[in-house]
Formats: sequence, structure tokens, C-alpha cells
Amino acid sequence: MKILHVDQNHPALIEGFEALGHENIIAYKTPLADLTSALAIAEGIVIRSRFPITAAVLEQCPKLKFIARLGAGLENIDTATAEKKNIALLAGPEGNRNAVSEHSIGLLLALLRKIPAGDQSVKQGEWLREAHRGWELSGRTVGIIGYGHMGKQLAKKLKGFDVKVLCNDILPDVGDAHAQQVPLAVLQQQAEVISLHTPQTPQTTGMINTQFIAAMHHPFWLINTARGSAVDTAALLEGIATNKILGAGLDVLEFESKAFTEVVQQNKTETLDALLKNDKVILSPHIGGWTYESHLRLATVILNKFKAQFHS
Repeated sequence: MKILHVDQNHPALIEGFEALGHENIIAYKTPLADLTSALAIAEGIVIRSRFPITAAVLEQCPKLKFIARLGAGLENIDTATAEKKNIALLAGPEGNRNAVSEHSIGLLLALLRKIPAGDQSVKQGEWLREAHRGWELSGRTVGIIGYGHMGKQLAKKLKGFDVKVLCNDILPDVGDAHAQQVPLAVLQQQAEVISLHTPQTPQTTGMINTQFIAAMHHPFWLINTARGSAVDTAALLEGIATNKILGAGLDVLEFESKAFTEVVQQNKTETLDALLKNDKVILSPHIGGWTYESHLRLATVILNKFKAQFHS
């Protein structure tokens, strides 16, 4: 096959395809408008998020047999059109689930123990112990929304913290030894921490909104390492202002570009500025799944799925 790579990936994937006898076409920085000839001959496409694979793009790919995404979600692919054309879709949530779960815990502990604020205070010449007194995670109830690869890995790691873990998912019977599956209303009644691990869908867009926050029985900490679109930022800031939300750890933002490579202010400059200045919010630049280990693991997962699909 001729396999087109439009996003940079680990050399192990390139080498793996070559070892199987396939030809790699490297176009990491080539604009979509200049890929017409490559798309016409491509039998496989490997992407992350640089541009969406729309129906219009797929129409330019008469030979395409598979699309591989080096990540968890497929929201940047027109999956319906791909399926109609019998194009196999390969994703790698197994590849970065460990990285995402560790980052989620890191954000949560940093919030509870006020680590970023304490760091900055000491570096400014202060030594304010009482001002940076924090909370312990042990004994609390954590609610995980979205109990797939990422959610399950987080629940597994949380068991060592002596917490109660609840999960909620659109699929039935996904709870396990690490988390009890409950209706959303029950989770909102009991949870003191909410961690999001949902894909981007019409149902999850804006799900953390004014109504959701009002339905929470306890003041809570919010962690989002899923998709920025899941959180209504204005509602989040209002929740923090009223102490309904005690703090937020966000690896993803509502204001991200679709390629996840930058923050796009668009028409919400005031809301974004308020978020960036809020001392109860900890931010990171969509790096939850972005580790040296996951970089290799994602390549390995995709290569193995490709082998199972086309070399079994």
C-alpha cells in the first residue's frame, strides 16, 4: 500500500509499515490544498488532528482502504462517509490512556494541594504556609464521566488513594471492580470531584453547563482531559465565583483550534482572559496524552491494529 502521513508520528510506525512492504508518503507540513495528487494514490492515511478528513477529502481518495488516527477520538473524520466507502478506521486510545490518567491525577493533586500557587509564592520570596493549606484526596468520592479506556485507567489508579469511585457512561454495564456505574443524578448527588473522559459528540458538547453545576450536591473540583468543548467556560467561571466549583484542572479548552495546536480567541476574548487570570484554574496545553512513552505506544497500537486488519 501507499500510506500517506499528514501528521508527524513516531519513526517506529514508519519503520513498521516499511517492514511489512508498504510505501510511506511523508507530508507532515504539506497544506491540504497541495495534497491532491497524494490523496489520489493513497491507500492509507495516518493523521492526528492537523486537518479534518471530511467527505470532500474522502472524495479525493478513490483508493483509500484505511484511516489511522494517532489518538483516541475520531471526531475529525467523517466516519459515516468513511464507513459507506468501506474505509477501515483505526484509533489508538489504548496508546495514551496511561498518560492521560496520570495527567488527570496530577492536575487533581495540584488543585487540592495548591501546588502551582505555592510554587509561585515561594519564587516571589514569600513563605505563606496557611495561605496554601490544601485538602486531601483520601476519603472523597470521585465521579468519572465517560468510562472507556481513559476513564477505566483513571479509576484503576485512583484505588490507591482510598477514594470511592463512581462512573457514568451512555453504555450500560461498563462498571467494574474499580468504579460503580450509577445514573448521572446519583453521581451529581455524591461526587466531590468530576473527571471528564468523554468523546466529542453533540451530546457531550457543553455538558458541563449552568444546569449541570447547579445539580451538583457538593462543591466540587473539575478535571477535564477529554475535549474542551465539553465545558461551557462561562458557566465554569460563574461556578467558581459562587464557590460551587472549588477549582478546575483543564488540559483542554473550549477555545482550542480543531488541530489542538493553539488557542483561538474568536469572539470570546473576555471569557478566555478571565479563565487565564483565575487563580483557581490550572491549565496545561493539551498534553495529557503527550508523553515520550505514549508517542511510541500509539505507533505500536496502530501498527498492531493495521496488521490485524490487513495482514491476518
